[in-house]
Amino acid sequence: MTKILMTSVRDDEQSAIKAFAKEHGIEIITTPKLIDDAVDLTADVDGLVIQQRSKVDPAVYPQLKANGIKQIATRTAGFDMVDLAAAKANGLTVTNVPAYSPRSVAEHALMQIFRLLRKSYRFDHQVAANDYRWFSDEQALEIHTATIGIIGVGRIGGTLAKLLNALGATVLGFDTHPRDEMKDLVEYTSKEDLLKRADVVSLHVDLNPTSEDLLTAEDFALMKPTAGLVNASRGPVVNTADLIQALKKGTIAAAALDTVEGEGPVFQTDRRERGLADEPQIQELHDLDNVILTPHIAFFTNLAVKNMVDFALNDVLLILDGQKSPHTVSA
Repeated sequence: MTKILMTSVRDDEQSAIKAFAKEHGIEIITTPKLIDDAVDLTADVDGLVIQQRSKVDPAVYPQLKANGIKQIATRTAGFDMVDLAAAKANGLTVTNVPAYSPRSVAEHALMQIFRLLRKSYRFDHQVAANDYRWFSDEQALEIHTATIGIIGVGRIGGTLAKLLNALGATVLGFDTHPRDEMKDLVEYTSKEDLLKRADVVSLHVDLNPTSEDLLTAEDFALMKPTAGLVNASRGPVVNTADLIQALKKGTIAAAALDTVEGEGPVFQTDRRERGLADEPQIQELHDLDNVILTPHIAFFTNLAVKNMVDFALNDVLLILDGQKSPHTVSA
């Protein structure tokens, strides 16, 4: 019987894992550990599925090869935690899950767009301090009167565009490869024009060398001082130090961040007692009253979790069967 090891498994994934194992007649061994701490478990399995944000320990790759493992499937869209060159050198095929439910992240972004337009971050802080007044500069924009800029009009950004279009918003888009089928829903324009005109900018790009620091101080200076930013893509797409300064100086009004640079040691950890003193940038973002922070949970819906489990495991079975996965990634 085929055996597959899955690491970093959460309780909410177990039902999808058990259903897949039953349907395909395989054994799936799960552990909450990172692959760095569970590599010994690969000695008795045929395939491997991981999920983590931190870099895989370089020592893992030769150990996987020695244990006869031929692939690494990440049940995430991001695969920057894997050293692709090291994986290749050790005969490991790497796959990711680029196509899990696009509505999961798109709906999260839409929620945050509403929160920024309605300035809920300000009311949250006021009410928490027992201040129930409201002020003239807290007047909101109704979404059908707003202009929303989407940077990266792919599967997720395109889904968000459809939701926004249904609500009557004006939707601007910037993408290096504009899609013809979106042109009735999105006004494609330059990045600079989008930044100047949008009331909220929402980021939906992959992390790669061309998208790192996609938004810096020069870009924030182009935006309206009343504008907001949503980042539900990857942290390094935004220069965090520049963003903090823009938020402090009033260059832009607010930001809703589901992902930030250096989130690995913080997100999915309990910092109630320890605090954030060892992560000063995240501490600054946390302390700003015009920032909405969520811990990388935009994907976290019933359908997306099932998709990520099913697609990753299907990729493992394809590769073990000597076939090619359409989700193979390479350096």
